Amino acid sequence: MTTFSRWALVAVVVAAAVLAGLGWISLRQWERSAESAFREQARDMATMAAEKFEMVLRGAPEPVIARLRAAAATGDPRAVESALAEPAVREALESSLGGGGAPTILALLDPQSRPVYARESLGAAQRVAAARLREGLPDWQIGLYQQPGAAPHVTVRRQVMLFSAALGILLVVIVAGSVTTYRLTRRESEVARLKADFVANVSHDLKTPLSVIRMFGETLEMGRVPDQATREEYYRVITRESERLSRLIDNVLDFSRIEGGRRTYERAPTPVEPLVRESLEPFAYPLAQGGFKVEVDVAADLPDVMIDAAAVAQALSNLVDNAIKYAGERKTVRVSAAVVGDRLMLAVADEGIGIAPAEHGRIFEKFYRVGRSDTQGRRGSGVGLALVRHVTEAHGGRVTVESTPGMGSRFTLVLPVR
Repeated sequence: MTTFSRWALVAVVVAAAVLAGLGWISLRQWERSAESAFREQARDMATMAAEKFEMVLRGAPEPVIARLRAAAATGDPRAVESALAEPAVREALESSLGGGGAPTILALLDPQSRPVYARESLGAAQRVAAARLREGLPDWQIGLYQQPGAAPHVTVRRQVMLFSAALGILLVVIVAGSVTTYRLTRRESEVARLKADFVANVSHDLKTPLSVIRMFGETLEMGRVPDQATREEYYRVITRESERLSRLIDNVLDFSRIEGGRRTYERAPTPVEPLVRESLEPFAYPLAQGGFKVEVDVAADLPDVMIDAAAVAQALSNLVDNAIKYAGERKTVRVSAAVVGDRLMLAVADEGIGIAPAEHGRIFEKFYRVGRSDTQGRRGSGVGLALVRHVTEAHGGRVTVESTPGMGSRFTLVLPVR
């Protein structure tokens, strides 16, 4: 992943964070402005109601107003209720406190700020503004109440929450999209690098056996090997390298078919023991030259299995090739075959350098190679185990690995018998 891509991701995340901060500040300012405007409007409404009440009350007889003041001074609710029942007071109240609107209730408040009259039940309504009366009933007030959830500022808060949620979702989408794009780009870069390594490794693998074949062939052609035993040894080397070259080409071609979805398998009843022997035969010379101890354990009376013999043999060959390639000081290769239940278990085990548990899930990925220093000097294209997994899964089976660093590895092809 390039440095530019990383900085681009950081820039997008920082921009999203700044946008979120500015959006939140704007929403909070809008909320405060809306609440301020609402309270100002509520105070104006209460003031207008108070002025109207005083204007109507001026026409009431002085004794009526005096009784209302006296009742308020005593604090007796019944006395206040009786004074409010006076026709002149009732008319002033009904004409001035009846225009609040559905969610708004106007009420007359005594000097202790207690509601003494309202055309509707206040219930759980909250007082949002009040205007003091100046004439007739000093220290009395006209209060403006709002029902719960009906106040404009509550609606504003709902809108603020809605916009905040929408902004949050937008920011999450932006960040998630940026992170996903970053990961995809990084993955594409990694795949491109792995493909480049694959081409380099395959080129090296092709060049090595070709160089050996050419060298030994030219030596034989020029008659520089008069000894018959040496000539036969050269012929074996050429045959071995050509078989190695064929395996590599088959792997590359099969991988290409798998990538293009063109790989097909032709299943037929296949005896297991000859399949195992034929898979090991091309490795007889390198195993002998490398001083390997080979153990073959094929259970007796194994039934014929419905498989594509060439594909399964290729999978076994890849596993044996890996066992040779990654051998340690204890050069041992064990190949076994047995039926457990309705499954055929084909296993290839070695006592080589092994694989760390963290790598077990990735070694079957295409182009992937274990990133340890003791594996980097060994040739390989990185598609062998990917082909092994594809072959077993195409047969309705699976491949398992048991491995410990320094203790060796055991790969098992688990295939259905029928």
